[in-house]
Amino acid sequence: MKRNPRKLKWTKAFRKSAGKEMVVDSTLTFAARRNVPVRYDRNLVATTLKAMQRVSDIRAKRERVFYKNRMAGNKEREKAANRKIVAENEHLLPRVRGSEKMQEVIEEPLAEEMTIEEPVQKAKRKGIMKQRLLVGGGVERMDVD
Repeated sequence: MKRNPRKLKWTKAFRKSAGKEMVVDSTLTFAARRNVPVRYDRNLVATTLKAMQRVSDIRAKRERVFYKNRMAGNKEREKAANRKIVAENEHLLPRVRGSEKMQEVIEEPLAEEMTIEEPVQKAKRKGIMKQRLLVGGGVERMDVD
């Protein structure tokens, strides 16, 4: 079945036409194949490998910048969508009285002042009793060690 590659979301053609990938960039030309045989030269190979590493670093940096620019407006859109959802479903939120709000404001500074750590002593557990309900009614008590 033939399909238009610009309409299939997983293709490179779609991503480029939709603006999700870089289309015009000088680093993309380095990835093109060149079918020209070259005689082996150690220095040429070394400089080529260095150049390839440098090009890949530049491409990665440009792709990060491209992505950040593309996603720049997402936070504002997400906040607006969240505010809209809260406004539409405000009836589901619990009501807070004015007196409770004032109490929360007063308690916040006190909670910060009272953060003195005191050593907690573990209570010794002697004579622990376990209870089990009986079918006919009543409680059966058991000692647990």
